[in-house]
Amino acid sequence: MRIQAVCGFGCGSSLFLKIKLDEVLQANGLSAEIFCGDVGTCLSQNCDAIFISEELADRVQDRAKVPVVVINNFMNKQEVEEKTLAFFKNQAQEN
Repeated sequence: MRIQAVCGFGCGSSLFLKIKLDEVLQANGLSAEIFCGDVGTCLSQNCDAIFISEELADRVQDRAKVPVVVINNFMNKQEVEEKTLAFFKNQAQEN
Protein backbone atom coordinates (compact mmCIF):
# COMPACT_ATOMS: atom_id res chain seq x y z
CA MET A 1 0.00 0.00 0.00
CA ARG A 2 1.25 3.48 -0.89
CA ILE A 3 -0.10 6.47 1.04
CA GLN A 4 0.58 10.02 -0.02
CA ALA A 5 0.73 12.68 2.70
CA VAL A 6 -0.16 15.95 0.96
CA CYS A 7 0.34 19.61 1.78
CA GLY A 8 0.62 22.79 -0.24
CA PHE A 9 4.21 22.37 -1.42
CA GLY A 10 5.08 18.81 -0.39
CA CYS A 11 7.88 19.57 2.03
CA GLY A 12 6.49 21.04 5.25
CA SER A 13 3.36 19.82 6.91
CA SER A 14 3.23 16.74 4.68
CA LEU A 15 6.52 15.60 6.21
CA PHE A 16 5.07 16.12 9.67
CA LEU A 17 1.99 14.11 8.69
CA LYS A 18 4.19 11.37 7.21
CA ILE A 19 6.02 11.04 10.53
CA LYS A 20 2.70 10.85 12.43
CA LEU A 21 1.36 8.23 10.02
CA ASP A 22 4.55 6.17 10.36
CA GLU A 23 4.14 6.27 14.15
CA VAL A 24 0.51 5.10 13.96
CA LEU A 25 1.36 2.26 11.58
CA GLN A 26 4.29 1.09 13.67
CA ALA A 27 2.30 1.22 16.92
CA ASN A 28 -0.48 -0.86 15.38
CA GLY A 29 1.58 -3.40 13.44
CA LEU A 30 0.53 -2.07 10.05
CA SER A 31 2.67 -1.54 6.99
CA ALA A 32 2.57 0.97 4.14
CA GLU A 33 4.91 3.11 2.11
CA ILE A 34 4.20 6.72 3.02
CA PHE A 35 5.55 9.54 0.89
CA CYS A 36 5.10 13.30 0.70
CA GLY A 37 3.37 15.14 -2.09
CA ASP A 38 2.03 18.55 -3.00
CA VAL A 39 -1.55 19.48 -3.77
CA GLY A 40 -0.69 20.52 -7.33
CA THR A 41 0.67 17.15 -8.44
CA CYS A 42 -0.77 14.65 -5.96
CA LEU A 43 -3.43 13.37 -8.34
CA SER A 44 -0.79 12.30 -10.86
CA GLN A 45 1.18 10.24 -8.31
CA ASN A 46 0.75 6.48 -8.04
CA CYS A 47 -0.77 5.84 -4.62
CA ASP A 48 -3.58 3.96 -2.89
CA ALA A 49 -4.76 6.85 -0.70
CA ILE A 50 -4.25 10.55 -0.15
CA PHE A 51 -4.12 11.96 3.37
CA ILE A 52 -4.63 15.73 3.22
CA SER A 53 -5.63 18.73 5.32
CA GLU A 54 -9.18 20.02 5.45
CA GLU A 55 -8.05 23.29 3.86
CA LEU A 56 -6.74 21.56 0.73
CA ALA A 57 -9.13 18.61 0.46
CA ASP A 58 -11.68 20.37 -1.72
CA ARG A 59 -9.00 20.79 -4.41
CA VAL A 60 -8.65 17.02 -4.90
CA GLN A 61 -11.64 15.14 -3.45
CA ASP A 62 -13.88 15.34 -6.53
CA ARG A 63 -11.11 14.30 -8.93
CA ALA A 64 -9.19 11.68 -6.94
CA LYS A 65 -9.40 8.06 -8.07
CA VAL A 66 -8.24 6.84 -4.66
CA PRO A 67 -9.68 7.39 -1.18
CA VAL A 68 -9.00 10.84 0.29
CA VAL A 69 -8.64 10.96 4.06
CA VAL A 70 -9.13 14.45 5.45
CA ILE A 71 -7.16 15.31 8.57
CA ASN A 72 -8.42 18.46 10.29
CA ASN A 73 -5.41 18.86 12.58
CA PHE A 74 -2.09 17.17 11.79
CA MET A 75 -0.99 17.88 15.39
CA ASN A 76 -3.90 15.91 16.87
CA LYS A 77 -2.42 12.44 17.39
CA GLN A 78 -5.79 10.95 18.30
CA GLU A 79 -7.45 12.21 15.11
CA VAL A 80 -4.58 10.99 12.92
CA GLU A 81 -4.67 7.58 14.59
CA GLU A 82 -8.47 7.21 14.44
CA LYS A 83 -8.71 8.17 10.77
CA THR A 84 -5.72 6.05 9.78
CA LEU A 85 -7.04 2.96 11.56
CA ALA A 86 -10.53 3.53 10.12
CA PHE A 87 -9.02 3.75 6.64
CA PHE A 88 -7.10 0.47 7.09
CA LYS A 89 -10.18 -1.25 8.54
CA ASN A 90 -12.26 -0.09 5.58
CA GLN A 91 -9.61 -1.31 3.12
CA ALA A 92 -9.53 -4.72 4.79
CA GLN A 93 -13.33 -5.02 4.53
CA GLU A 94 -13.27 -4.13 0.82
CA ASN A 95 -10.64 -6.79 0.07
